[in-house]
Amino acid sequence: MSPLQELIAAVPQQGCVRWIGVRPQGHAPMIELDAVEARLEAGLTGDHARPGVRNARQVTLIQWEHLAVIGSLMGRPENQPLRPQELRRNIVVSGINLFSLKGRRFRIGQAVFETTGWCQPCTRLERNLGEGTFQAVRGHGGITARVLKSGIIRLDDSLIVEPVPASGYAAFNAG
Repeated sequence: MSPLQELIAAVPQQGCVRWIGVRPQGHAPMIELDAVEARLEAGLTGDHARPGVRNARQVTLIQWEHLAVIGSLMGRPENQPLRPQELRRNIVVSGINLFSLKGRRFRIGQAVFETTGWCQPCTRLERNLGEGTFQAVRGHGGITARVLKSGIIRLDDSLIVEPVPASGYAAFNAG
């Protein structure tokens, strides 16, 4: 493994769950929670995400630190911070760069997830939050994930990256 590959494979940081929310229906307001059950192949209990092994968007995550960046890019004053429910992501995590989870498995509380892609902004965000929101969120929208092992997630739980097996590094690096 090259020095660069070693750096990419190593993720020493741990995240911390700062906010949890579910969307009972597609256009319904988010419901803020202290804990939620992540269900294998089904996403979060109470969330409208379509269940099934093929659904790559069972759960969405965004970085706490990016809320301030997005708010700034939207031109929001510092005394009117962006609230997590406005971006409609399920889990907000601080302390770890979510892009380092590309092609990785990770644990939050009792649940295990697999990153499936980047969470791109949608036109609804622009309609709901105003002109410029789409561009402000690009590159800061977080990740999508699939539930691999069911379990309970609570506020303040750690996000811990699962190690990449030495034999699986070629597949990890190709993604």
